[in-house]
Amino acid sequence: MDFKNITIAGSGVLGYQIAFQAAFHGYDVTVYDINDEVLDKAKAKFDLMAKAFAHDLHASQEQLASTFDRLSYDSNLTSAVANADFLIEAIPENPAIKISFYNELAKVAPVKTIFATNSSTLLPSQFAEETGRPKQFLALHFANEIWKHNTAEIMGHPGTDKTVFEQVVNFAKSIGMVALPLHKEQPGYIVNSLLVPLLSAATDLLVNEIADAETIDKTWMVATGAPTGPFGILDIVGITTAYNINKINAEATNDPVKIKTVAFLKEHFIDKNKLGVATGEGFYTYPNPAYQSPDFLK
Repeated sequence: MDFKNITIAGSGVLGYQIAFQAAFHGYDVTVYDINDEVLDKAKAKFDLMAKAFAHDLHASQEQLASTFDRLSYDSNLTSAVANADFLIEAIPENPAIKISFYNELAKVAPVKTIFATNSSTLLPSQFAEETGRPKQFLALHFANEIWKHNTAEIMGHPGTDKTVFEQVVNFAKSIGMVALPLHKEQPGYIVNSLLVPLLSAATDLLVNEIADAETIDKTWMVATGAPTGPFGILDIVGITTAYNINKINAEATNDPVKIKTVAFLKEHFIDKNKLGVATGEGFYTYPNPAYQSPDFLK
């Protein structure tokens, strides 16, 4: 089956990017979220996406107008998935929230609809049975700023149908991604198996008062030649995602450093709505973060 109608569940940092990317490449896309107020905020993000596509990809005004024409919005899950060939779930990184969503989705989605989770760290086998269609379920994980960092990691669980897996690989390629098939389930896939330990080490250094965020970033950037340090990356990824991942880890392990990290992120960022690039402030302020200054590494 060739995909035509795509539903994106969740209009957060990656959800709205995936939606815009798919619409830009010719798919009819419905963006679903829990209420109209959240969707109105997503519409404003799409205006920013259009500017990024024009700047970074030299997209024409005609291309962008066609992209907007292919985007629609719905806060009713039943109607949002009524015609969906493929649904990509990009809701918060919380197992209980995802299970609740899939339990509801399973009741209303057409039999044909293939489901994919964009979870950063959780395994598709954790939710396969909850979907009501485990053969048609897998993970499709994108890096942030997907129009530039165009990786798509495709990871099935033991029960994923091979034909479904290949369909999703082909879909990823069709929206301009470099498709990266994984042969086995792996928490964190490839990208986050490499990235999360870096970000975790950085937050450990910060909450243990070894150094401040800018010094830690500066160290990484000077020593490795990387264009961004771990706290700049956390702002791009979204501090809510980092908070959720650390909270799950803290609850599972009772690690005192992780508990301290969760409290730190909540007090200084989550409670103050300083969630990173998406809100204009996190560890840095945007659109001109200090780490992009020519003097930052001096």
